[in-house]
Amino acid sequence: MAIFLPRPSAPGPSGGRSAARGLRRTWPAAALALGAALALSGCGEQAPAQTSAAPARPVQVTSAHLRPREPEKTFVGVVRARREIDLAFRVGGKVVQRKVEVGDRVVPGDLIARIDPEDLKLELESARAELAAATANLAQTSAEDGRYRSLTAKGAASNAELDRKSLAKDEAIGRLERAKRALELAENRLSYADLMSDTAGVVVSTSAEPGQVVSSGQTIVRVARLDEKEALVALPETALAAARSAAAGVTLWADPNRRIAAHLRELSPQADPASRTYAARFTLDGADETVALGMTATVVLTPKDGAAVARLPLSAVFDKGHGPHVFVVEEATHTLVAKPVELAGFTDDSALIAKGVSEGDKVVTLGVQTLEPGQSVRTVPAKGATATATASISGEVKP
Repeated sequence: MAIFLPRPSAPGPSGGRSAARGLRRTWPAAALALGAALALSGCGEQAPAQTSAAPARPVQVTSAHLRPREPEKTFVGVVRARREIDLAFRVGGKVVQRKVEVGDRVVPGDLIARIDPEDLKLELESARAELAAATANLAQTSAEDGRYRSLTAKGAASNAELDRKSLAKDEAIGRLERAKRALELAENRLSYADLMSDTAGVVVSTSAEPGQVVSSGQTIVRVARLDEKEALVALPETALAAARSAAAGVTLWADPNRRIAAHLRELSPQADPASRTYAARFTLDGADETVALGMTATVVLTPKDGAAVARLPLSAVFDKGHGPHVFVVEEATHTLVAKPVELAGFTDDSALIAKGVSEGDKVVTLGVQTLEPGQSVRTVPAKGATATATASISGEVKP
């Protein structure tokens, strides 16, 4: 399309200055009109309008997971035998032999250790001699009692003399009984020179060596019975209630994929003065030979209250006058959906959601006050403390 501008006429002698001023006023307006015409037209076609869609907003999300309201508590301890027996000699003497070492298995009747029996043998011989003397004395007094009874019946002896002989016989009978008991004790003491095991188990410690003189009752070895095994742990005072009421299970460091059922058997009524913790023993139900004494055990206390809640950051919950809500990202459309939720409680840094979210929901955790339902978003991971701080201030996470 051609644009024609008015051609200025030649000025006359008297109107030259006026014509020049008019041309200066009309030329800029004409130039602007020409520029607008060229911009809006192109050989008779109108220029199309330039439009663009709003970009998806980046948001930080977390996956909702339903877990028990009271989390599981774990405590590390060791596997111990419920019963550990200290074996000791019932008589004193010099140890001449020890037959077992730490880790040896023993059964009832096995020889554990032996002391020097010479002194005990001498005591036994003395008891036998005393028995022989008491037996002879009884025979003598019995004979005298019989004679004096005969003489008294004939009138040749007095009744007082008969009474003395009868009492001497009774004393001899008592002396004989005492000698018999002394002989039995001497025989028993000699048998005590051999320390025998009276239980089945494993030797866990030794306290005496051959050549050592020990007293009666001094521990020689300690045997742990293997019929019942326990996990010994130290509990803080905040976990005492959970230990009494929660369901217990034990996992072993050597086999972390296996959980053994357990129950609380013993809880110390007094805290340890040094650690200020309470010793607790959990009996392992059905522990087999693979559970060795001394293994590292983790006691897991699971609350019996099975109510499941989702733990979300406090910044994920908002309330615009219609109750608490959270924003969930729809996976198919990548848009926001405001879901009403029911709060079960709060912790220092989390909100406990009882109802309103499902397992695996992508919940927006930052900047929820600046978002709107139906808004198109894209999820991005947080980039450390800097991104979190920026998101907290600006209401969004920078990609």
